[in-house]
Amino acid sequence: MNGILIVAHAPLASALRSCVLHVFPDSANAVSALDVLPNAPPEESLAQARVLVKQLDTPQVLVLTDVFGATPCNVAHKLVDGVRSKLIAGVNLPMLLRTVSYRHESLDALVSRAMIGATQGVIQVAVTAPQNQARRQTHDQDHRDHQQ
Repeated sequence: MNGILIVAHAPLASALRSCVLHVFPDSANAVSALDVLPNAPPEESLAQARVLVKQLDTPQVLVLTDVFGATPCNVAHKLVDGVRSKLIAGVNLPMLLRTVSYRHESLDALVSRAMIGATQGVIQVAVTAPQNQARRQTHDQDHRDHQQ
């Protein structure tokens, strides 16, 4: 079983963890969060991240961070080794939910699942009538409802 550590700008990491625990309450021991505070020394955040990884007590850890190149990502980058831990930047809730769902898979497979979850979770929602529901046409004098 893999551990998951979210490292993001405060309060995003904790908020994402809370959302995950709302859906998967049994995963509390597998998902940790580190909110990187403004003006916090990176060394302090790195030390906190190392403690959280130890507390996960898993052989492998996937670290998810919010913005590539920002302080949380830079801290996380110093934390991972590329073998027992891997890093993905650009965390979103669909990515995280997919990751928790498949945390029992290998770390490489988990990275792939996370990336797919992130991209498939971002879609444009069309502004049309819901499927199988007629739209009311106020200008339709013949009272015909048209579906799209």
